[in-house]
Amino acid sequence: MRAAWEIFCLSAVIFATALGLAHLLVPDVVPVGYAEEPQASWAVLTAFLLRAIELTAAWVAIIALALLAGAKLWQTFRHAASRAE
Repeated sequence: MRAAWEIFCLSAVIFATALGLAHLLVPDVVPVGYAEEPQASWAVLTAFLLRAIELTAAWVAIIALALLAGAKLWQTFRHAASRAE
C-alpha cells in the first residue's frame, strides 16, 4: 500500500509541476499546430510536451488511487466475511 501511495503522490507532484511550467513558459499557447494566429513552433512543441506529461501523470494518479480504493474495499469485505464465520 505504501508503494501505491508513493506513486500517487509522485504523479500528483509531476502533474502540478508540468501544469505550473506550462502556465509559466507557454501561457497562451494551444498544444496544436492550428491556431487563429501563428505561434512559434518551439512554443507549440513545449506546450504539447507539457500537456502529454500532465495527462500521463493524471492517469497514473487515477489508476493508483483506484487500486488503493479497490485494495481497501477488498480488505474491508474480507475482514467482514471472516467475522461472519
